[in-house]
Amino acid sequence: MPAGLALVRRTPEFTDRTTPAGLRRAHRVASGVWGRLHVLEGRLRFVFEDEPATSHELHAGDAIAIPPDVAHRVEPAAGCRFVVEFPRAARLTSSPRRTTVLRR
Repeated sequence: MPAGLALVRRTPEFTDRTTPAGLRRAHRVASGVWGRLHVLEGRLRFVFEDEPATSHELHAGDAIAIPPDVAHRVEPAAGCRFVVEFPRAARLTSSPRRTTVLRR
């Protein structure tokens, strides 16, 4: 994620049972806003819906950066807990189309 971002919002904690349907199908983070998904417990499959689609298996303690305007979805496994933070840049910059999984 680019330097100089400020946290503007954080979701409530989601589980495999409470994850909204909209997060389970392709959706995008708004222009100028990044997402950062943190897996608190269990595991989650994170899928970038670009061509070709790429998926990342995330486990407790992992996080993944979500660039603006990139279609993605989540597939939480039973027992998964996660949150998503939304930092925003002070000024809009171009965003890379790929991201890196961060592991503890």
